[in-house]
Amino acid sequence: MQETPSIEVDDLCQRVTDSTGTLDILSNVSFTVERREAVAITGSSGSGKSTLLGLMAGLDIPTSGRVRLLGHDIFTLDEEARAALRARYVGFVFQSFHLLPNLTALENVMLPLELVRKPARPAAREMLERVGLAQRLHHYPRTLSGGEQQRVSMARAFVQQPAILFADEPTGSLDEQTGKVVVELMFELQREQGSSLVLVTHDPVLAGYCDRELRLSGGRLLGNEVPVG
Repeated sequence: MQETPSIEVDDLCQRVTDSTGTLDILSNVSFTVERREAVAITGSSGSGKSTLLGLMAGLDIPTSGRVRLLGHDIFTLDEEARAALRARYVGFVFQSFHLLPNLTALENVMLPLELVRKPARPAAREMLERVGLAQRLHHYPRTLSGGEQQRVSMARAFVQQPAILFADEPTGSLDEQTGKVVVELMFELQREQGSSLVLVTHDPVLAGYCDRELRLSGGRLLGNEVPVG
């Protein structure tokens, strides 16, 4: 029996109208992400990458088109149901980390498990140890380096073993060497857990870690290719 794809994007459009006219941010974008597949979405600034990621995650509503996550047609769900779907199946890694400043590293990683009422502390501790932060459990984000904060962010994303991981420019705030360490760790965890990964980046080296690349230009999908890693 064939598995349901992790993500199905069908004829997705996003249009904004203001006093200056109408702007098509995304136009008729369609593709599928299979289970355990890593896909890079690339393109220049303003090509629609982050808009597409937000729509795939159900954080925004498109002008038209459909997105299915694990077979769920997310735009037939209300906001509360979409949030519940994300909490159960989706992890996020952001360029700016998005850690809560008043929580320790351990408490930040516990949070997604607590939201779905799962035992949190042992799993969060284990995941922080897995990303090399066993000695930083009780440190607050302001006392951590950028690389350490991104590893906390990854631990938070992977602690619930998400079926789908969305990563938006995960190395954008890091120097080259720290970024390389973080990327290799992210793909190692993705393979271990069997998550599908959708990675937004303008970096061809980072895209080369993925199985496939989707290139956007002016809100349109140019095609698929297998990057040379």
